[in-house]
Amino acid sequence: MTTSRPRDDEQDEKYMALALSEARRALAEGEVPVGAVIVAADKVIARAYNQVVTLCDPTAHAEMLAVTQAAAALRNERLVGATLYVSLEPCAMCAGALVLARVARVVYGAADAKAGACGSVLEVLGCPGLNHHPRVTAGVLAGPAAALLREFFRSRRRGGK
Repeated sequence: MTTSRPRDDEQDEKYMALALSEARRALAEGEVPVGAVIVAADKVIARAYNQVVTLCDPTAHAEMLAVTQAAAALRNERLVGATLYVSLEPCAMCAGALVLARVARVVYGAADAKAGACGSVLEVLGCPGLNHHPRVTAGVLAGPAAALLREFFRSRRRGGK
């Protein structure tokens, strides 16, 4: 279920700007520009960006790396009360990890019409059969997030790295 609460808007944009900063790091390294930040108790506990190519690991999505960092920071596999900010709508793998980690809220920027699992293609986070359903807020700073992705794929089509 996708929701938006007015009082969250300012905080959402603040933390999404940090996720976009991480996405720019991915872009600089030739990775798909997706960045993620996890916040708990108004404190950033994890920051990550896509490193699939760098680490030769198809699971090294920004969200997965951030969840691992956050769990280590909290010394707990459950991220109860935490919010994930990610520049692109999570895929099925990442959405599944967010459910298992019990993330309270997912805030994303650009929708992913090809692999989005928060309503664009699949609805993993709201699947009735699962035992946890994070609240979802979509479209926060979607324009800048989508622009980074367009820049990356345009560069690829022109033969960039």
